Amino acid sequence: MKTQFRLLLAVGALALPGLVQAQSVGHYPAGAEGIKGASLPPTGVYLRDYNIGYFADDFPGGPPDFHAAGYVNAPRLIWMTPVQIIGATYGMDVIVPFGYKEVSVGAAKDNRFGLADIQIEPLLLAWHEDQLDLALGYAVWAPTGDFDLMHPASLGQGFWTHMLTFGGTYFFDSAKTWALSLLGRYEFNMEQQYTHLTPGQDLTLEWGLSKGLSKTVDVGLIGYYQQQTTTDSGPGATNLKSRVVAAGPEINAVCPKLGIITSLRYAREFAAEYRPEGNTFTLTLTKRF
Repeated sequence: MKTQFRLLLAVGALALPGLVQAQSVGHYPAGAEGIKGASLPPTGVYLRDYNIGYFADDFPGGPPDFHAAGYVNAPRLIWMTPVQIIGATYGMDVIVPFGYKEVSVGAAKDNRFGLADIQIEPLLLAWHEDQLDLALGYAVWAPTGDFDLMHPASLGQGFWTHMLTFGGTYFFDSAKTWALSLLGRYEFNMEQQYTHLTPGQDLTLEWGLSKGLSKTVDVGLIGYYQQQTTTDSGPGATNLKSRVVAAGPEINAVCPKLGIITSLRYAREFAAEYRPEGNTFTLTLTKRF
């Protein structure tokens, strides 16, 4: 049992960092955005509610009898201001996530529920051209969630992260029924509390190809690629760099009477290295005020 618990601690640190997904050591949960993911909304105040579920029973090259699962509810308040900077609409946002996470290896298990790490994004820039949307941003993840070395299912990461965002959505026709988007996130992770380990940097690319079936319904294919680009440094660091790829379908629908946009997508992970392969389900609700 003691050996299993030590293994659980090691696997938990790798398997389920950030909010809920089995990703590398950064904060950003790959798959949070989908079709037209690089298009920011026009001027106004919005509430976007992310509901992300994840489960995995496969860890290629990892421990047997592995299981990980979790759910996060992450409300995001977005304010796109009337201010213009170099031709772009200036905005800002904040995300306050709550979640549940569990991880087990054999008979050793751990689970946690509570506040995760908060994201504050003081800089969002959005350009809207006739058939092209562009976006740039800077955000910081604060270690507000509970982090405990003895609990691998901790929802907090125990370190700060600086994140750059860049991307664009291209519409193939003037009616904007066909769209291709690519959204990138790059994370610079700081030293972790208690361990003095500095996790490596992370790159996340999310893409989406969509078709508008009507004025209120879009369908498409989405996917993500997440790669740890540099190795960890500090006590206990290794030269391993994790990676995963995922793809799946998405449907978006607008309810004009309620003024709510709903998106539902599924992504299946594959080609994983030094991390689990799992399944991600995301339901996103967006309301303008």
